[in-house]
Amino acid sequence: MVIEIELKAHVRDSEALKKILSGKAELRGAFEKRDVYWFGPEASAFPVTKLRVRKEKRSFADGTEKSLCLVTYKSKEENDGIEINDELEFEVEPAEAFEEFLVKAKLKPGAVKRKHGWVFSKAVSSVAKLKAAELAAAELSAELVEVDGLGWFVELEILVSADDKREETLREARETLLAFLDDLGIEREAIERRFYLDMLSSEDQ
Repeated sequence: MVIEIELKAHVRDSEALKKILSGKAELRGAFEKRDVYWFGPEASAFPVTKLRVRKEKRSFADGTEKSLCLVTYKSKEENDGIEINDELEFEVEPAEAFEEFLVKAKLKPGAVKRKHGWVFSKAVSSVAKLKAAELAAAELSAELVEVDGLGWFVELEILVSADDKREETLREARETLLAFLDDLGIEREAIERRFYLDMLSSEDQ
């Protein structure tokens, strides 16, 4: 299990920010994501009340593509615009079989979220001493995304090991994210503290 330390901020000019990101980080590729959130009653076979099933298509910088389905459970916490999420994630194949399993476990599909955009990565020496997750060691991930119904955002994220949830670690990761946001020329007032699902729910009302 890993911990995500992340923030998201509204973007006024996506094309301009894409150029800025290209100059400050490495373009990893593009993506399309469709998220369905499954909700379960207390009587469910699962001791959780919400799971995300993501069907994703990734297009990499070398021209290759990959489609996959990821199941994610998060324990979310928001602190002054910074999200700290304990995350458990795994890939399933085929997706339809797992969805049938969820139905039998008495979970039901609910909210749907769609987004597309580009992902960039940047090595960050300031977090080199963190016990980062193996696949994201000393890396900051930046996604420029358009969320259907909500507009454009930039999502900045650092992953750390669940074994290293120290205040010092979280503080340093938070400062690194904010410093990169400043470097992109985005005002901190643009940080969005609400979760996407809450935003989509308010749009529907």
